[in-house]
Amino acid sequence: MLLNQRLKKYTIILASQSPRRQHLLKEMGIDFEVRTNGNSDESYPENLDYTEIPVFLARKKAEPFTGKLLANEILITSDTIVYCNGSIIGKPTNRQNAIDLLKQLSGRKHVVVTGIEITHPNHSRSFSAFTDVYFRKLSEDEIEFYVDTFKPYDKAGAYGIQEWIGYIGVERIDGSYFNVMGLPVQKLYMELNHFIDELEENK
Repeated sequence: MLLNQRLKKYTIILASQSPRRQHLLKEMGIDFEVRTNGNSDESYPENLDYTEIPVFLARKKAEPFTGKLLANEILITSDTIVYCNGSIIGKPTNRQNAIDLLKQLSGRKHVVVTGIEITHPNHSRSFSAFTDVYFRKLSEDEIEFYVDTFKPYDKAGAYGIQEWIGYIGVERIDGSYFNVMGLPVQKLYMELNHFIDELEENK
């Protein structure tokens, strides 16, 4: 049975205002509703390795829903970070910060890590996805044009791979392209299938 048929007995909740995540989940053929709690706290313990941070934050985003989910509801929370040259590259705070972040990525490999938490009142499951992205050396004019035209202030790493900068700047990627957009859809599909298996086994 296809996943979308298996999920018909459940209400899928995506706790994200990201239009990219919403688009990708919709393209998977999954019916869902968006529900957010307004909590924007993205702090984490300093001793966490970068590979652990996205899952930690995804779990943190699920906490306000604890005790509020119904028996037929499944919650999906996620977080994405960019890691380059020993540093976490977050969302830019302004134009100059966006330019500076892209200069850090220019001519280097960086890692995009997405953590996802799937939550039901009786069960939870978390996982991460990793993608290596290689940028060619970008000129200052290219960086400034991209920032001024696309204003990537809501994006980790200050860029969207599906936008102009991805077309002209990304030499290659190792891993899921969609993970760089914000949701590793193939892995999510598999993990949701496993999650439903576990739910039904535990009944």
